[in-house]
Amino acid sequence: MGPYWTGCQLTRQPKTKTRRAGGKTGRGAGQGQSPAALAQVLGHEFTDPTLLERALTHASATAPGGVDNERMEFLGDRVLGLVIADALIERFPSATEGEMAPRLNKLVRRETCAQVARGLEIGAFLRLAPSEERQGGRDKTAILANAMEAVIAALYLDGGLEVARQFILKNWSGPFDAVAQVPRDSKTVLQELLHARGLSHPAYRTIARAGSDHAPVFTVEVDGGEAGIARADGASKRAAEQAAAAALIADLENTNDN
Repeated sequence: MGPYWTGCQLTRQPKTKTRRAGGKTGRGAGQGQSPAALAQVLGHEFTDPTLLERALTHASATAPGGVDNERMEFLGDRVLGLVIADALIERFPSATEGEMAPRLNKLVRRETCAQVARGLEIGAFLRLAPSEERQGGRDKTAILANAMEAVIAALYLDGGLEVARQFILKNWSGPFDAVAQVPRDSKTVLQELLHARGLSHPAYRTIARAGSDHAPVFTVEVDGGEAGIARADGASKRAAEQAAAAALIADLENTNDN
């Protein structure tokens, strides 16, 4: 069943499978292709192959209380965000926070993760319940995106941050090129999106100010009415407003992907 972690501790469990009557694992899951074949595609020889097996296991494929890829997805999302943010800082040394925030959102959003997963044909390796497979689960954007993040976590846990970093930088090169152009002003983009939906102008308000006079941190909330609310921090009110607008745009895009 691979590893599980509580807090900052990572503990290894015995490599056993949950079995039910008839010798099946979980709920009669569709096994997909061998994870070992995917490891070759990923370019990493796993010391603990069960990490990759777990990363490919959808919740529908496990018995109640069984181990799936959801916790690994949580970890992989954070690793992806760290690597992408670091790469943006290096690639765009003169970009402001307001210019980098929408780029980050586009690079880590569900649609992009699923795009990379499709390029690697990860759907063919997923473990799904037969019912989920019949419903096209191997090509669902949400399932593929979650599995992609879980695979990143597997690489991180087995090989460390540098292994995960090299994988991400290689496979996100296309999406990176797509965001190379200077992004449009996030506040303008949000306003246009809301108007297209027949909604009013977004409203911004500063809800907190922290830090010193020389290094202030502003927290701004943007209210898009029926489109939702988002908050973000910035070194100035303008930067915080841009970041909040970018966050709400990302929320709207993720909603459209569902």
